[in-house]
Amino acid sequence: MEVLVKKKAFKQLSKLPKKVQKRFALKLNIFKEDQFHPLLNNHSVEGVYPGCRSINITGDYRALYYIQGDLFIFIEIGTHSELY
Repeated sequence: MEVLVKKKAFKQLSKLPKKVQKRFALKLNIFKEDQFHPLLNNHSVEGVYPGCRSINITGDYRALYYIQGDLFIFIEIGTHSELY
């Protein structure tokens, strides 16, 4: 599995509190081991972002991604209300 964080998502992440950035790194490691681990609450967001899925970073922060072959591409990171 290869993971790519798009420029926009990286920029969004860099503006977040350090605690959230660290949590993203932790959740990304879990994601690389098991993308459907219960802690991630991985689910489709097809209605709002066609072809995309969402994982839980904290109680309110989410990371959106899509899959292209063996590549998992993260496109947005933000709060639930910012993304939806």
